[in-house]
Amino acid sequence: MTFLIRLAQAIDRFNDRVGRKTAWLALAMAGVQFVVVLMRYIFGTSEIWLQESILYMHSLLFMLGAGYTLLHNGHVRIDIFYRDALPERKALTDLAGVFLFLIPVLVALFYIAWPYVTASWAVLEGSRETSGIQAVYLLKTLIPVFAVLLLLQGISMAVHAVAVLMGLEATKLEQPRKL
Repeated sequence: MTFLIRLAQAIDRFNDRVGRKTAWLALAMAGVQFVVVLMRYIFGTSEIWLQESILYMHSLLFMLGAGYTLLHNGHVRIDIFYRDALPERKALTDLAGVFLFLIPVLVALFYIAWPYVTASWAVLEGSRETSGIQAVYLLKTLIPVFAVLLLLQGISMAVHAVAVLMGLEATKLEQPRKL
């Protein structure tokens, strides 16, 4: 079990790093949006690739940041019963949620998205606009990457839940949050 806990901690560190690096895209996205608005309404011009870059950054931010959000309990959940539950009950709920919902949905998403992504790579799909970003295939690649990052974090969540049930570690909610 010690190996699994170390593996879960490594997954946590990885998703934390990915999330912290990805978070900078929010600032970049706001800056680019400001430039787009300035160009359009002050100078009366626009660049399609610049507008599309906002879509790319938005996709990167949310798809790559999903594992980080799950790590820090930021996903939406129905908190009526979970909030006041004992740590063991929370761990059991997390464990059931990972195996009954998260893993099946992510495996299905990966399975369904794979042909879609490979078809896009086969033709190196680009923007419909001539002056747009010619890397739609990279954007579509985020779908399976999202599934893998979230699946890894789900496995980590399950290991931590089992460790709590076995009395080997406290719940994340009882530990102080790192900033």
